[in-house]
Amino acid sequence: MNFSSITIILLGSTFGLILRILIQNNFKKSIGFDIESISIVNFLSSFLLGILVALNFTNNEILVLFYGGFLGCFSTFSSFVYKLFDLFKKRKFLKLFLHYNMVIIFSFLFFYLGYFLIQFF
Repeated sequence: MNFSSITIILLGSTFGLILRILIQNNFKKSIGFDIESISIVNFLSSFLLGILVALNFTNNEILVLFYGGFLGCFSTFSSFVYKLFDLFKKRKFLKLFLHYNMVIIFSFLFFYLGYFLIQFF
């Protein structure tokens, strides 16, 4: 990995982190049940990933910037796993099961939506 790639990753990850913090601190939705800001970030990240996959970039620097930098820092897989562990530790197994399935299913749906929208247009 050369200095240019490291700089691109740092640039992308800086913007990804800033956007994640803004969303986590300012958004929470309730649609019959609470959707935590961490889940909103994961859904949005999946949607953006679907768009990027559909665009099929061949430029390696753009791939490094968005996949490795921005989305790598923007998505919150470790936060997702911590939330599951916290629910497990509190013995809230039904909530753990529902949260896990909700995040996996909605993340996939948002990925497909982003991918489909780019393919459609």
